[in-house]
Amino acid sequence: MTNPLLSYFAMPPFSSIDVSCMEPAIKQIITENRQTIDTLLESAEAPPEWGNLIQKLDKLEDRLSNAWSAIEHLFSVNNNEEIREVYQRCQPLVTEYRTTLAQNAELYKRIHALRDRADELNLNLSQVKVLDDYLLDFQLAGVTLPESKKNRFKEIEDDLGQLSTRFSNNLLDATHAWNKQITDLEKLSGLPDIAIQTAADVATQKELDGYVLTLDAPCYIAVMTYADDEELRREIYTAFNTRASDQSGTKPEWNNDAVMQQILQFRQEQAKLLGFHKFADVSLAKKMADKPEQVMQFLNDLLERGKPVAEAELKELREFASSENKDELNAWDVAYYSEKLRKQKFDISQEELRPYFPLNRVTQGLFKIVEILYGLEIEPNSDHEVWHPSVTAYDIRKDGDVIAHFYFDLFTRDSKRGGAWMGECRTRRQLDDGAIQLPAAYLVCNFAAGIEGNPALLAHSEVTTLFHEFGHGLHHMLSKEIELRVSGINGVAWDAVELPSQLMENWCWDKESLELISGHWESDARLPEKLLDRMLKARNFQAGMKMLRQLEFALFDFELHCRIEPYSENTVRETMSQVRDRTSVYPVPEFNRFENGFAHIFSGGYAAGYYSYYWAEVLSADVFSRFAESGVLNGSTGRQFLDKLLSRGGGAKALQLFKDFMGREPDVNALLIQKGMLTTS
Repeated sequence: MTNPLLSYFAMPPFSSIDVSCMEPAIKQIITENRQTIDTLLESAEAPPEWGNLIQKLDKLEDRLSNAWSAIEHLFSVNNNEEIREVYQRCQPLVTEYRTTLAQNAELYKRIHALRDRADELNLNLSQVKVLDDYLLDFQLAGVTLPESKKNRFKEIEDDLGQLSTRFSNNLLDATHAWNKQITDLEKLSGLPDIAIQTAADVATQKELDGYVLTLDAPCYIAVMTYADDEELRREIYTAFNTRASDQSGTKPEWNNDAVMQQILQFRQEQAKLLGFHKFADVSLAKKMADKPEQVMQFLNDLLERGKPVAEAELKELREFASSENKDELNAWDVAYYSEKLRKQKFDISQEELRPYFPLNRVTQGLFKIVEILYGLEIEPNSDHEVWHPSVTAYDIRKDGDVIAHFYFDLFTRDSKRGGAWMGECRTRRQLDDGAIQLPAAYLVCNFAAGIEGNPALLAHSEVTTLFHEFGHGLHHMLSKEIELRVSGINGVAWDAVELPSQLMENWCWDKESLELISGHWESDARLPEKLLDRMLKARNFQAGMKMLRQLEFALFDFELHCRIEPYSENTVRETMSQVRDRTSVYPVPEFNRFENGFAHIFSGGYAAGYYSYYWAEVLSADVFSRFAESGVLNGSTGRQFLDKLLSRGGGAKALQLFKDFMGREPDVNALLIQKGMLTTS
């Protein structure tokens, strides 16, 4: 039987992809790629040309990426022991291949020679950017290092890949190992009906009586926000915030303490091999921010502005809790009493809004908004194969032509990692015959499915999550670039990559847009004007406290990676404690081990880059101010944004694309104004 991962498909044939074909495909592609590159360099014409060098390299990388992205994706959404074992064998092979390629001195010389001839060959701006990105990647992979140091660098890359996978697996296992059976419905007092029914469904699936609570995000958030039973809140808070740690009480081998220490040590060693003082320097080499001092100044400036606001918000919350006969506010009480305070101040709650955001209505409204802004048509396509019955596939059309595809995998399940993300399935590029490979994206969330035949109903915060991930998807899918390394989100500075996603969240707060994405799931009645007004007034409720929470994560990450001295077994805990002393406005329990589950920086791409969320939010708030001036659903402004920034991907520097659209440098005050922390007068 032909291995489906070795054949070219416009979209993955998921019905044919199983674990038996994964490892053979990766091994064969890597072997053939290496042979082709060796032949390419041995028979290379002098001087190099774009077609005989970069286009051939792109073809090789695209073949590997198309196969590997399917495996990575299934590892994330259909995780089981078989695929986990195969993934853990393949991941080092891919890492070692890409590291070796980036350390190939002869290839580096060829690309450098091509860059020197860019003007002579009339290469366009995107092509020049590709070459510059290539050369920087070579340097950051240690291409100029002595052979012994190159080998050590490759060993570290392999170790880091395996450690990252172990971190992720430990977190997934620890999350799914915990559950709590409850037979007395009174213990669930305060929880919304949908959360109670979901807990009952989980119990049925596990063949248990009553209700089962888990650490999946929808359940955890519901308990923390609504459960009247403080002991229940404390228990699930403790379980969630001690996952994969020495405090969890689960299997010791799931403890991520040593994994984090090893990851940090290896990153620091890599930085020193490359001639940098610290890993933060390595991280910033490919970002908009120039140096660590600039990032620290940015974060500390936001902290200075945000902390007084957060302290005032906490004072108000403590006074409210006291009026509710709660004098000591613990960490597991904050969300619960905040929701009660929100209800008192604005007479609104997330659960009150949920019936007005049935998933189908939200998605259709989302599609209508991007149709208006960017001239798109989105339609389902059942011909694309999927990996689970709940997954749907879509085509995007522009001017009648299909220009992209995407999948929605929106519901939580045991085999799927938590969180929400956009994954690259296919990247837009020009093929050998001149045809264009259409981009495709995986758009993944973890919402609770509808119960008893009813549609899934989203909290407004979940609506913004969906819009956020779709913004990433648009960045990837609406690219007009044809060079692989700058198409979509490729080649985009990491601290700018969140701009389109955070920008999309703004349409969840616009009255005209809300009419498109909301309607009562039973009656289709519009969101009542009074309820809408209260929701909009509550938008910036506790904005200061939320800002400080994110700044805690960003400062912890950045300070952790700015260290020069060796990492000890206590470094992670001590750094978090020191950061919390500056950022927390209420005490965090000593047993809290949030960092042991901080996947963004230990198994994601955000190491020394979590600050990017706020950096990009400044950009997105500033960009949205232009939409707000011209009309939030103004198609003319949308098409200008599409042409000047969104479709350009990594084809130019992020700051230049921002200035092309806005006509000026970013203004940090735009973020503070949007959050209600700075007036415009």
